[in-house]
Amino acid sequence: MEFTGRAADLDLLAQQLDLVTEGCGATRGRAVIVTGRRRVGKSRLIQEFCDRSGRAYVVFQATRGRNPVAERDDFIATITHSALGGAELVAGLHASDWNQALRALAIALPDDVPGIAVIDEVPWLTEQDSEFEGALQTVWDRQLSGKPVLLVLVGSDISVMEALQSRDRPFFGRATKMTVEPLNLADVQTMTDLDAANAVDARLITGGFPEIVQSWRPGMSRTDFLRTSAANPLSPLLVAGELSLLGEFPESSRSRAVLEAVGSGERTFGAIAAQAGGTGALPSGTLTPVLNALQAKRTIATDLPLSTKPDTKNKRYRIADSYLRFWLAFLQRGIPLIERGRGDLALTRIERSWTAWRGRAVEPLIRESLLRLLPSGRWPETEAIGGWWNRQNNPEIDLVGADREPVAGAVHFIGSIKWLEDRTFDRHDYDALTRAILSVPGTDIHTPLVAVSRSGIESDLPLAMRWGPEDLVAAWQ
Repeated sequence: MEFTGRAADLDLLAQQLDLVTEGCGATRGRAVIVTGRRRVGKSRLIQEFCDRSGRAYVVFQATRGRNPVAERDDFIATITHSALGGAELVAGLHASDWNQALRALAIALPDDVPGIAVIDEVPWLTEQDSEFEGALQTVWDRQLSGKPVLLVLVGSDISVMEALQSRDRPFFGRATKMTVEPLNLADVQTMTDLDAANAVDARLITGGFPEIVQSWRPGMSRTDFLRTSAANPLSPLLVAGELSLLGEFPESSRSRAVLEAVGSGERTFGAIAAQAGGTGALPSGTLTPVLNALQAKRTIATDLPLSTKPDTKNKRYRIADSYLRFWLAFLQRGIPLIERGRGDLALTRIERSWTAWRGRAVEPLIRESLLRLLPSGRWPETEAIGGWWNRQNNPEIDLVGADREPVAGAVHFIGSIKWLEDRTFDRHDYDALTRAILSVPGTDIHTPLVAVSRSGIESDLPLAMRWGPEDLVAAWQ
């Protein structure tokens, strides 16, 4: 399958390899830690980079739960069958620990020609053998860093990969970090060949996960894509969510119950506790560490009201990526219907709630897109965009532009999002925004008002700025 998108990621990796080739760093070798959500396309990206590099490389893929002895033997075998200049020197070697196994990699790497060594799913290796990190640090310092090698360490467990760089861990300070994000809105538009408004829908449904975006045939409407996916129990849209969750959260786990509660639309701590607890609400002492762990894995995101007044107790939770949010809201319950040939019922449920779901799900994408357009000449100091709400959610402000977060020094504008297919942002919406303006701490009657709309904005409204779907796509180009 043709590789598309990811130009910026490929460039970043190529720059690191250039530093190795040119010998510009403090050491001949360079190490890069590559992380990102499961199924976001990290392994495919690294393989494409290796293939395009024109350099000899080795890619080792760890296996979860494997016997450490078998894992090291497979590591040596992978090196032996690679194109590295000294690969034949380690043929038949048996490594009794990771020090020996990693030294074998150093032996196989030539001293005069740059090469690439990739170790994929590093968290599984650290899980199998607590000595792996220490061995990696030792062999890197003594041998690998002196070779012209780009060492790429890949892992989907973001919390584990970030811990590799912690001050108290052996490999601290030895690698630079790169996070592989889902395909952005502009990439999704290019791959789906949709107009800007429908590309936003495609980005929300697929989350930018490559295997799902690639299954969206160019020009296909949202309804047709969902109908086609719902007719096939093995479609990437259905399968990717379950595979992603099962990789980290078994169905019987408490984390899975909390994820499902948030995915069903619960946003507050109390509502999540009640929903995830089943017959009784989860105690705070149980729910808090679960939420913290899910945030560390970047599976759940949290939002605080953005204003000049701190409000740390008014936190809202959401699923971090829109695809998993869509899957939990609609597809998890729809899979049994689809498996017995009633994808039409699953599709009807989606259509019934689509407008309401999209109206909430699009907000983080819009804020992230606008943040790429700012600071600007109009607002040169705007570096944070969020929302604001009180405990009653009355009013609830969609957009707050400020100089910083979580507590702003100054609020630069407030705004409203209307993401409907059949109605423009009109005088009624504008008047509702003006009535709410003084509710946000840090605003006054002169605070500029802005709007984002899917279907246009009435021309005579005195807005400081207005944005539409095309502007959102342009932010990522």
